[in-house]
Amino acid sequence: MPTYEYKCLECNQAFDFFQNINDKHLDKCPKCDGKVKRLIGSGSGIIFKGSGFYATDYRKKSPAPSAKSSACPKMSEGCDGCKHK
Repeated sequence: MPTYEYKCLECNQAFDFFQNINDKHLDKCPKCDGKVKRLIGSGSGIIFKGSGFYATDYRKKSPAPSAKSSACPKMSEGCDGCKHK
């Protein structure tokens, strides 16, 4: 759920409130019951946790097979494209 920032127009109390995006905006201050205004906030920032987010973090552990390893095993004996598999 998103966090919305509000500020009371009477007591100047600023507070955050978790609510569903489809919920009605708050209209009363929880401290003094005064009228509140929803502020345009930056929302929640991205939080990076863990060892890091780099291209190498998601790389495959073993290298892709090379063209030599998938070639016909008889190529060293002079075969040039037979279907030995």
